[in-house]
Amino acid sequence: MTQPVSQTKTIHEFLAENPNVDVTDVHRQLYGILSDLKDRVMEEIPGLEPQQASIGLDYWANEAPNKETGEMETTFEGSMQTWTGPHAEHVANSWIGNRKASILDMNLQVFLSQETDVPHFVMVFGTIPQIFFYSELVGRRDTRIDIDYLEKYFGDENEEFLKMRGDTRFEWSVSHGTYMRALNGPNAHSYTAKLGSEAEVIPILREVANQRFEKWLGWWKEAMKNPLPESERKELMERDHLLRRYGYE
Repeated sequence: MTQPVSQTKTIHEFLAENPNVDVTDVHRQLYGILSDLKDRVMEEIPGLEPQQASIGLDYWANEAPNKETGEMETTFEGSMQTWTGPHAEHVANSWIGNRKASILDMNLQVFLSQETDVPHFVMVFGTIPQIFFYSELVGRRDTRIDIDYLEKYFGDENEEFLKMRGDTRFEWSVSHGTYMRALNGPNAHSYTAKLGSEAEVIPILREVANQRFEKWLGWWKEAMKNPLPESERKELMERDHLLRRYGYE
């Protein structure tokens, strides 16, 4: 009988068990999901322009000599693309790791402007070399006391969250950091999937990712019909910037 994976197992422990797995094809599929969503962002949120800091980083790689052969080989590689505009302060589509050595981190982040208080959108795929999946709707009000906000955005997605939380093909993954646990919203996804289950679980992850994104995009479009008053935006901006700095930079 297969033993369940400990929910507190660390990335380092996963990697120590399987340090040299070629995850090139998994990267292609998972980063493809994020890239497709990034393309939707670019289509639907007008006015986004590349940020200077990411120009020239469409692909980069570091190399070092192999300890046994002396031949040069890639140690870390990745891509960083970021944009900004009047409706989204920061959009990032990036990955970093080594596709030949188990470890990858892939991200899509959309931090909205203060025209609305719609949650920000964060989605992460990883390989350790097991698939890792993290997805967060970053709330912009205190959901412990703003019940209307809680129900409007998190209540609306509760059924989908519970469906995935009950899927035994995924193991819950607990952050060891207290801040990251405090950062998690009511519907945060944080899962690993067993090595070798990729063909089964990637289509599920694609469906979950697309459903969450389309619902979030619909919230934003609806909220843009009635933007927040200018008087509320400064305080919201200060909160947004602190949250992004502490949690995602």
